[in-house]
Amino acid sequence: MKYAEAARRLRAYRTRIGAIRTRMRAVQRRIEPQPVEDYAFATARGPRRLSDLFGRHRDLFVIHNMGSSCPYCTLWADGFNGLYPHVRSRAAFVVASPDSPPVQQRFARGRGWRFPMVSHAGTTFAADMGYRSRGGFRPGISAFQRAATGLVRVSDASLSPGDDFCALWHVLDLLPEGPAGWQPKLRYPERSR
Repeated sequence: MKYAEAARRLRAYRTRIGAIRTRMRAVQRRIEPQPVEDYAFATARGPRRLSDLFGRHRDLFVIHNMGSSCPYCTLWADGFNGLYPHVRSRAAFVVASPDSPPVQQRFARGRGWRFPMVSHAGTTFAADMGYRSRGGFRPGISAFQRAATGLVRVSDASLSPGDDFCALWHVLDLLPEGPAGWQPKLRYPERSR
């Protein structure tokens, strides 16, 4: 297929995807919020409740991260780290994992993460939100709001390779072979120039 024809088709697909996103936002606006309890988490600064994580914001994003041993969760968190200053101007943002606060802090320092982290170890938070099963934890993102009736979850989405929450997959899709079996790693060997 000639480049110009392929580019035309890809633009048409992207236009369709944009239209689907518009319809998805319309559905999102009609979702009945799900009441949630005011979960307690462990942090490097002591216990914090879900309600504390909102700070001055009405909205809160919680990233369901599987922990420091997951290269995929690390890839997503690395990307969220770049978005963090922008997101926090609109909503509160926190990464939750089963790792202990000292493990979280050590790992976050090593990666240069700026966002706050909480540990849900020993709680039912991940399971109640649908991000823990018999097989273990699952990655995702939940959006919460403060409402007159208490705390509510207004949406959530699972994270998986190729999803909309990690730009790298879409960058790799610009190559003829796409990701071509590429998988994230916690560390990459240094290449000499």
